[in-house]
Amino acid sequence: MTAIRVILADDHGIVREGLRTVIEQAGIEVVGEAENGVEAIALAESLQPDVMLLDIRMPEMDGIQALEQIQAKSPNTSVIMLTTYGNPGYLTRAVQAGAVGYLSKDIDPERIPAAIRAAANHQHLLDRDLLQVALAQQGRSTPAAASTAKTDVNLSEREIEVLKLVADGLNNDAIAERLTISLPTVKTHIRHIFEKLNVSDRTQAAVWAIRNNLA
Repeated sequence: MTAIRVILADDHGIVREGLRTVIEQAGIEVVGEAENGVEAIALAESLQPDVMLLDIRMPEMDGIQALEQIQAKSPNTSVIMLTTYGNPGYLTRAVQAGAVGYLSKDIDPERIPAAIRAAANHQHLLDRDLLQVALAQQGRSTPAAASTAKTDVNLSEREIEVLKLVADGLNNDAIAERLTISLPTVKTHIRHIFEKLNVSDRTQAAVWAIRNNLA
């Protein structure tokens, strides 16, 4: 099995060293390290890694600014924003720019290799608490934005209502109660939403909602 190739981008050497130790002990290969966004872009272009762990606050160019160029120069690289800043504005911008993950540096180190493997398989992974804060502060979309997104994927009005509640973190029972519909009906709506959005779980659906201003 080919090893997953990772680049670490963080301006603190001790953070990179700690990440490298955890990652390499899990059999994942660290192919490069960057101290700022400019270096991260250059390494992404030259090394074409599977995954990049990208800090947000860095000198010269921060991670959010670098993310779009990294995606353009290395389109097959999945980027995880790894940061101490639980800022919902950062989360929204990162998701909209194409990051597949946004994890707090307070995460249990044992979870990092699993997050990298998920990202390498192009799965979305977001700290659910941070996601909920971002959704709460972002507010609801304008009717025009909702109408455009609905047309693009052919979501019904009811499916949009269900998707918004999924993004708000409500489970199926709570959605059924909120919309005064049966639990089987909720499950059917969610299955149709996943099919139309081509996603496999609720977090991916919430990410889609953020990117399309529906949540």
